[in-house]
Order: sequence, then C-alpha cells, then structure tokens
Amino acid sequence: MFPLFFDPTFVLLIPAVILAFWAQMKVKTAYSEYSRVLSRKGISGAQAARALLDQFGMYNVPIQRVAGNLTDHYDPRDRTLHLSEGVFNSTSIAAIGVAAHEVGHAVQHQKNYAPLKFRNAVVPVVGVGSSLAFPLFFLGLLFRGPLLMDIGILLFVGVIIFHLVTLPVEFDASTRAVKLLGDTGILGSDEITGAKAVLNAAALTYVAAAVMAFAQLARLLFLRGMFGHRD
Repeated sequence: MFPLFFDPTFVLLIPAVILAFWAQMKVKTAYSEYSRVLSRKGISGAQAARALLDQFGMYNVPIQRVAGNLTDHYDPRDRTLHLSEGVFNSTSIAAIGVAAHEVGHAVQHQKNYAPLKFRNAVVPVVGVGSSLAFPLFFLGLLFRGPLLMDIGILLFVGVIIFHLVTLPVEFDASTRAVKLLGDTGILGSDEITGAKAVLNAAALTYVAAAVMAFAQLARLLFLRGMFGHRD
C-alpha cells in the first residue's frame, strides 16, 4: 500500500487546486484594480453600508472595523456588520461593492432568507464534522476499519452540503448589493460595472471551494473502494 499522504489519488485534487489558485488571482486582481478607482460621490465603504442598512430600517445594526484584508463579514449572531481596514474608510468602487455585499447578507437575515437560515443552523455541526472527517477516515484506512472510513465520509458529506448552500447565499447577496447600489444611486451605472467585477471574482472563490470539496469527496470514495475491506 502506498503512503497515506503521498498517494496517486492526489491527482484528483489537481484541477480543483488550479481552479482555486485562478479564482484567488482573479479576486486579487479585480480588487486591486478597482481599489484604485474612487467613486464619484466620494463616500466610504462604511458610509455606503450605513446608508444601505438605513434604507431597510436596520438602524440598530452597527458597523465595526475588523483587522485584515478582505475579512469583511456580517455576523448574524449579534447582527453586526464587520468591514476590513481596506474597505471601512476607502472611497473606492471595490470597497463600496464589498460593503454592499455584506449589507446584502444583513438584508437576507432580516428577510429570513431560507438558505442563509439553513447555513447558519448547520455551521456548528459542520465545524465539528469537518475537523473529524479526515482523522476518522484515515484512522479507518490505516487500521482497515471500514466503519470509521464510512463515518468520516458521512461527516464530509456535511461539508459538501455546507458548500452547496453557501453558493446561493453568496450569489444572492451580490445580486442584492448591485441592485441596491443602482437603486440608491450610490454608484453610477458605469461604476457598478467595476463593483460587479469585484463581486463576480469573489464569487468564483466559493465555486472553487465547492469544487475542491467534491474533489476531496471523490478521493475519499476512491480510497474507500480500494482499501475499505477487511483482510
């Protein structure tokens, strides 16, 4: 039997790795390009987010600065919108697009958007499952324990479900963001093109993550078929 961590099944991951690398390059390129293009109205990402939140009466949703680059997120647990240092004070088209995307998540939360509710509900379970899936599977592989391998695969299926439900959540948030920016006039029609480019590139990273998860599942199933029988 080949070594567990240097086996031919890694070839199944190569297309997903290439896609993930390409997606990261796309988002970095788009964000870098439109971070240098300032919006004509000159409002910051935080100001844009505040204006959009107020459009929906979400005056009680605070906006906080968070450290890091592209670490922006909306936390449904405390209904707080977090904007990274490069977005909070920036008046660029990229910053406003990213801020509007996070507002899109806040709007989803307010409107009880079903995929978001489901994702929020499964996050704790998926977190535990993702941390146990590979150790259990490879323990089963090492000791010829098909039951452990099957449990690992089942846990990893939960990760797949999480990635699948994340796609509509993220795409919907971007769609809402673009519409809000156009409806409110925060960005002009030509500026929205740049915001779309940034958000579309970011969406590719979620697609790449889903593809990687499926490739990992294929690898586990392949190994299960080859070595999942007791001697």
